[in-house]
Amino acid sequence: MLGVIGGMGPQATWLFLQGVTDRTGADCDQQHIPMIILNHTTMPDRTAAILSGNESMIRNLLLKDARLLEQNGCRAIAIPCNTSHYFVDGIQAEISIPIIHMVRETVNRVAKNKAGIKKLAILATDGTNRTGIYHEECRRWGLEAYTPSPEKQLLMMKIIYEEIKRGRQGSLSDFLQVEQEIRNAGCEAAILACTELSCFARQHPLPNYYIDAMDVLIDRTIQFFGKDK
Repeated sequence: MLGVIGGMGPQATWLFLQGVTDRTGADCDQQHIPMIILNHTTMPDRTAAILSGNESMIRNLLLKDARLLEQNGCRAIAIPCNTSHYFVDGIQAEISIPIIHMVRETVNRVAKNKAGIKKLAILATDGTNRTGIYHEECRRWGLEAYTPSPEKQLLMMKIIYEEIKRGRQGSLSDFLQVEQEIRNAGCEAAILACTELSCFARQHPLPNYYIDAMDVLIDRTIQFFGKDK
């Protein structure tokens, strides 16, 4: 059984569940992956907690959720929220079942499957950027991680918080302004390192230039349970 710590945000959790269902190699109900979905929509905002220095509150709530899933028979945990992965290594040390590490798996895929890429743009929340979790993983693989300029990062946060999280259509024109900057900066690819941007990519199909961390989490979850098509 898979445990899912969701609700961060709700649309992203739905997208993850739909993706797992669609891509699982199954011919009947019984062949799909059993899940316990903890849709923790009341989890305080991760970026706000990180920027304010009040990180322990989020860590303790995530640990409580992970232990609950472990105690109820889950064999692995997926967390469809990039920013939350800042806390994953600390939580992993206190439970016995694996957490599928969205950030690590995404950079790993780029490094192994995207030959020739040396410079990556990280499109993420301010909280994810502040923690440096993607930048650190890129360094481990000898990749250069690029953060959009403050002006363009404001556009990213607008799309994430003022549009997608509010159930609105994300602004393609704003997104394309960011794309122009990162391409001009020499980035050979970009990671959609926020699950709201994964939702945005379903509204506005994007070219192969973008690697969606949500897609990687979905694929690795299915592979963990041996349910590839």
